[in-house]
Amino acid sequence: MTLETIVAATRRDLERAKAQTPIEQFQEMIEELGRPRNFFTAVTAPRRTGRTAVIAEIKRKSPSAGLIRPEYAGDAFDPALIAQRYHANGAAAISCLTNEAFFGGSIEYIHRVRDACPLPVLRKDFIVDPWQVWQSRAFGADAILLIAECLNDSELLDLMILAHELQLTTLVEVHSAENLLRLRPHVGFPARSYMLLGINNRDLRTMKVDLNHSVRLADLVEDRSVVVSESGIRNKADLDRLRTAGIRSVLVGESLMRDADPGAALARLLGRPPAQADA
Repeated sequence: MTLETIVAATRRDLERAKAQTPIEQFQEMIEELGRPRNFFTAVTAPRRTGRTAVIAEIKRKSPSAGLIRPEYAGDAFDPALIAQRYHANGAAAISCLTNEAFFGGSIEYIHRVRDACPLPVLRKDFIVDPWQVWQSRAFGADAILLIAECLNDSELLDLMILAHELQLTTLVEVHSAENLLRLRPHVGFPARSYMLLGINNRDLRTMKVDLNHSVRLADLVEDRSVVVSESGIRNKADLDRLRTAGIRSVLVGESLMRDADPGAALARLLGRPPAQADA
């Protein structure tokens, strides 16, 4: 499944969704909400203590692997419980897949996760339209993912500005060096404390993963404190390798979600004893 296929399907589905729910409805919902949690600070603060900040991901399935665990087909997939386990085991923030068609997610998961733990929550989806930014804020997201490979410069900057106006952090993701160079002048836009730069080690066109990709591309980034390495991170040695390259923030999903207890898997990744699960 290629990135182009997913984005094309997303744009088709958006036309129906926008017809059903006007932005004004989201604006009314937002009026009832408090200020978003500070995703940027949660992800960047741990580097001052020498620790790696882990954005732990809640993910039911992927286009390439299908269901990550067989039991995730049913009620055993509980985003709120997974979020609690991540929080207990040292996550800095939560990433939540909301794409339904390809990842088995739901926008409704955001509130469930946010109600279950105090960590800020990233909405991870294929966001290509302002309507989705308003929807993200209305459903309780504290941050959104923007994929540079999906957006031209004008679209990307407009979405970053809107996210800032709605007090959302943006995690702007790149894979290719070409897109990183295109994005580099805009790192910290429109406000430094609202923008993170994600380097995806997975090529979304071929789905191949290479952890060294973050290390290579980090050389092109002046301020590595905002860099988040994504995909292909499986153990503490991987974290050590990234720290050597000046990368102390990571997003980890599938390797955690394959464990019967994703929280315990996170603890092992961080080199700490797992917190006891509630009976």
